[in-house]
Amino acid sequence: MSDWTSGYVAELEYAQGVYREMAPSLLRLNLLMQRADASALSGQPPSTPLRYAELGCGHGLTATMIAASHPGAEIHATDFNPAHVAGARKLAAQANLKNIQFYEHSFAEFLAADLPMFDVVALHGVYSWISEENRALIRDFLYAKLKPGGHCYISYNVLPGWAPAMPMRKLMIELGEGSKAQPMAARINGALDFIGQMQKANAGYFKANPQAATRLEGMAKHSRNYLAHEYMNRDWTLFYHCDVARELAGAKLTFAGSAHAGDHVDIVNLTVDQQQLLASVTDPAVRETVRDFMVNQQFRRDIFAKGLLRLSGQEQLQALANTRFALTVPRSSLALKAGFPVGEVNLQAEVYEPVADALAEKPKSIAELLASEPLKAMGYQKILQALVILTSSGQAAPALDDKAAREAKPHCDRLNAVLMERARTSPDIAYLVSPVIGSGVQVDRFSQLMLLARKQGQKDMAAFVWQILTAQNQRILKDGKTLETPEENLAELKARETDFIAKTLPLLAYLGIA
Repeated sequence: MSDWTSGYVAELEYAQGVYREMAPSLLRLNLLMQRADASALSGQPPSTPLRYAELGCGHGLTATMIAASHPGAEIHATDFNPAHVAGARKLAAQANLKNIQFYEHSFAEFLAADLPMFDVVALHGVYSWISEENRALIRDFLYAKLKPGGHCYISYNVLPGWAPAMPMRKLMIELGEGSKAQPMAARINGALDFIGQMQKANAGYFKANPQAATRLEGMAKHSRNYLAHEYMNRDWTLFYHCDVARELAGAKLTFAGSAHAGDHVDIVNLTVDQQQLLASVTDPAVRETVRDFMVNQQFRRDIFAKGLLRLSGQEQLQALANTRFALTVPRSSLALKAGFPVGEVNLQAEVYEPVADALAEKPKSIAELLASEPLKAMGYQKILQALVILTSSGQAAPALDDKAAREAKPHCDRLNAVLMERARTSPDIAYLVSPVIGSGVQVDRFSQLMLLARKQGQKDMAAFVWQILTAQNQRILKDGKTLETPEENLAELKARETDFIAKTLPLLAYLGIA
């Protein structure tokens, strides 16, 4: 029998993550920012469901949350790892989600399957870690199964940002090959330890590449599951954007824009001189590649269109003005600093505070924000930029309309109930799904358990969580130190309960989760 992994790491499962850029509402915002027609994401007319496919879905958590928060959509997701697919199917069945189907298919099998035409085809990271043969199959799938007017979300590792770390990844592979009898996690630990010794021995590579030491330090903190899939696959290709654009052109796809909201605001990414130089590059693919050199990009999140239609300026303005936004952090926790390629950016309090105050009441559209003072005096462009920056920094997100959120809530409630029960025994999924923004929100295990206690009518949430931990002989880790006594653990849980009630619970209620 042939190797079904095709050189891809299967010994350790991929980490459970939610990739917010794949959510239809955020895809729509990023398309609108580039004056690209996003009507394919609306599922219009009402009788036509949004059809969405994910290739290489891993555990399928993002796809499952999209299905729960878009009950009228039809989701198809595939992964070649049977453990991933079995877990994804189980989660969807427990939540009684009828609009999602998981397949244990290779890309060739998925291409040959009886599937509908799709409005969206998404693949997160996959393109960098597979063979040229499999990349060709993905392009064949996009050619055959993506509708005219449809969109492809694709993310991948790029140069020049990855260049300093390429040799270290190669060395990890070779060191791992020399210890194949060991489990993957042990091989990774051994490779990291050896490379760490090289750094301490003042190897010339680290002297010439100061960033490599910082990356090595970060790698040591990552889960071994993540490192296995990021660094230990047989196939690993670093791209320039222009090469990806040329490859996808064979599937009739055209670059529509970045799927990362912050990329649409030049002032936080490029200096004035860089903006002027970039504007002199006329070829779109080369311009994006030059931009990657300007910001030293190492990971791109792109949206390509099959039949790119541009909106008029008035159509864009109207669509963005009607777009609603919601906060995704407690109002009191709003950060007025954010990191961007130009460095740490101070957000103007006189702009961001009133915008956050208005959104704290309830999700609102830009048109609604402009209808009240002091926001009216700020004007459309300043408010739009603030909302895009808040979205980029993870402090806001485009929101669904009230009707869609109401229809999604029972489906999201069922999935969240399953996830909260799962938190009793495992911290592996640190997300719940919001019907308000149509995507997952990070919620740690302790907050999930406290919300579960509240829903079950438990008066002492801290005691409820402590009972679960003690039954599994678990203790809380605080500031790198394990709290050993019941008194210490309960005191910490009480402090977390106070913070949960004051900050987390109101936010979860606002987002339709609590």
